[in-house]
Amino acid sequence: MKYNFTLENLNCAHCAGKIEQKLAETDGYENVNFNFANKKLVLECSDDVTAQDIQAVCDSIEDGVEVIDNTKRKNLKQYTFTLENLNCAHCAGKIEKKLAETDGYENVNFNFANKKLVFESAENVTAQDIQAVCDSIEDGVEVIDNNVKENTVTAEKVNSAKKDKKVEIKNELISIITAAVLGVAAFGLELTVFPDAEFGTVGWFVLLGLSLVATVLSGWRTFIKGVKSVFKLQIDETTLLTIAVIAAFALGEFVEAAMVTILFAVGEIVEEKAVFASRSDIAKLAQIRPDNATVLINGKEVVKAAEDVKIGSTIVVKPHERVPLDGVITKGNTTLDTSALTGESVPVDAEAGSEVMSGMINGNSLIEIKTTKEFGDSTAARIIKLVEDAAATKGQSEKLISRFAAVYTPIIILISIVVAIVPPLVGLGSFSTWIYRALVCLVASCPCAIVISVPLSYYSGLGASSKISVLIKGGKYIEALAKADAFVFDKTGTLTTGELSVNKVFAYDNHTSSEIIALAAACERYSSHPIAMAIKNKAEKENLPELSGYSEKAGQGVTAVYNGKALVCGGTKVLSDKQKVNAEKTASVYVIYDGELIGAISVSDTLRPEAKSVIAELRKLGVKDSVMLTGDKKENAMDIANELKLDSYSAELMPSDKLEKLIDIKKTHKSVCFIGDGINDAPVLTASDCGFAMGFGSEAAIEAADAMLAAGNLKQLPLSVRIAKKVVATVKTNITFALGVKTIVIILAILGIAPMWLSVIADTGVSVLCVLYAARLLHTVDKK
Repeated sequence: MKYNFTLENLNCAHCAGKIEQKLAETDGYENVNFNFANKKLVLECSDDVTAQDIQAVCDSIEDGVEVIDNTKRKNLKQYTFTLENLNCAHCAGKIEKKLAETDGYENVNFNFANKKLVFESAENVTAQDIQAVCDSIEDGVEVIDNNVKENTVTAEKVNSAKKDKKVEIKNELISIITAAVLGVAAFGLELTVFPDAEFGTVGWFVLLGLSLVATVLSGWRTFIKGVKSVFKLQIDETTLLTIAVIAAFALGEFVEAAMVTILFAVGEIVEEKAVFASRSDIAKLAQIRPDNATVLINGKEVVKAAEDVKIGSTIVVKPHERVPLDGVITKGNTTLDTSALTGESVPVDAEAGSEVMSGMINGNSLIEIKTTKEFGDSTAARIIKLVEDAAATKGQSEKLISRFAAVYTPIIILISIVVAIVPPLVGLGSFSTWIYRALVCLVASCPCAIVISVPLSYYSGLGASSKISVLIKGGKYIEALAKADAFVFDKTGTLTTGELSVNKVFAYDNHTSSEIIALAAACERYSSHPIAMAIKNKAEKENLPELSGYSEKAGQGVTAVYNGKALVCGGTKVLSDKQKVNAEKTASVYVIYDGELIGAISVSDTLRPEAKSVIAELRKLGVKDSVMLTGDKKENAMDIANELKLDSYSAELMPSDKLEKLIDIKKTHKSVCFIGDGINDAPVLTASDCGFAMGFGSEAAIEAADAMLAAGNLKQLPLSVRIAKKVVATVKTNITFALGVKTIVIILAILGIAPMWLSVIADTGVSVLCVLYAARLLHTVDKK
């Protein structure tokens, strides 16, 4: 069987050679080949080869290499589940890790933002299998199998669950409010009436009773969860809080234990609300695709699930409805709101014969559409899938946090044990004093703020980008885009529209530019060649002369008679050797009248109107080099490079030459982005750190690219860079802020300055702030 892997972060060619050689020498591996340019490893083997096998070889030679399995195994099936009620990001990471370590499960990924679990397996996996894993880590998680078409029973079950959840939240709020009243009462009594209450006195019993009731009312769910975590040999924030509260009661700190529990419960609710709000905003991104379509069957309108509509069906789209499937209008005229797909707010006119894409909003008229794509292949479905799948490609910061969380809590527990035991043993105070301080350290140390906010930052950035119709395929490409200091552009279809236009007219002797363009257009009157069309468009406002004696030969141009004399219009082949010496070298068409060269016309790609401002904006964003790589003539490339003020360009390149040039550029830059649109751009798109495909053009380019400019123009490129930079800055800010606050509180706790309630602020309070700060990225575009 043939296997295909990508070796990410392998930037040393010498090490790549060693890896390739070691694999080639491994028994059973045949035809081993590693392409350093696109990081693809291909080999053949009769045995089953996994990414872990290749990872082991890479790790023995070069650290930091990440092996991605691109092999499409015939016996592997993809499974998708939704994990409802999973609001603890730390627990989500544990579930994902446990599933990834399960034999037979491959490419496991859980997206905390949209609650989707995706993996591949050759075995038959049911929701019950996943439920068992979830239950072993986190109670209350409900696994929904997305591989089975949802039915009425499932929908009713979901609606019932939502109602039950509302009732549960209402009861929880009543309990917390009651607990808060009792807790505040106990706090007030401790300060005023019973400031010196001793064991066994009335005051002591009053404070104990009020505090105990307040603690139980606000924290009983947390305590049950914490105890269960202990039996599961897991340490999380509920375990830490349970231990801290029990110890506080044992030390006589009743009121503080109650207030800490109340604060924690309030923080949990606020955090859950913040995460829910972020998830709701992200879910709105999927609303561009209608689930149902109105199909015309024997002249009658029948509403069907969009995924059941076949190619070639006729669907009806009523005024102000979203188009459910890609197709061509067969009846009716309308205007279409394409903003969800292209980011353009100006409506587009459409009529019979116009192509329409799913996700567009119909105007005021009813239209009929003949479908050209199935539901899963429609534009809106592809956009949604790109956004959802993007979470599977994690950035370096996300991977670092996953590893960090695994070792962070055990280290903090060890520190807390040392704080509780060592100082009293060396005579620096009582055990009760240092145990209390150790408990404050424990509660403050929970890593939830980082574990939740870092992935949420990336997903919010992906969502914000999709709002401007820039689809980025993962967090790692956001990082590459944020630090990119070189942007490399293809010319045709990227910096230019791909449509020819006249850019210069040369007139000799006593002839004028208007006369030259009019004569050339008259000669090309009956031609449909792209150059001829460009000349005729230029001469739209000119009075064309009447010619006679038309004659056209392929490659030899057009000959005609004007005022009794011969008129010739064509390329360099119409020129004599003498005329070639003085002829304008950049011209595409020459005009000869009565044997004399009287003018020439230069035709080239039309420069995109936004290209110049985009290059300038990228430079302001810190891009050091803007480069153009093209297969076009050097003269044309130089004109465009000068007009756009590019830093450098290379012309007359074959696809392989472009690849070599890009690899050379990568050697001298931190990160390189390439923007192209053609099939021939696929190798360069793959080799770049972040490759952008233009629009929904070439399938090969889209497949090879790491991001896509869905609108088909460059306008949103600078804004996507700004979003990427904000995402990376947000991640760094949240990590620094969370660790900084926790470190300060832990130090203050050791010094005996920080009370336990401050540790709760350092846990849930910081977590809420980090989540809200990350979620604001989704609204970055709205503020523009």
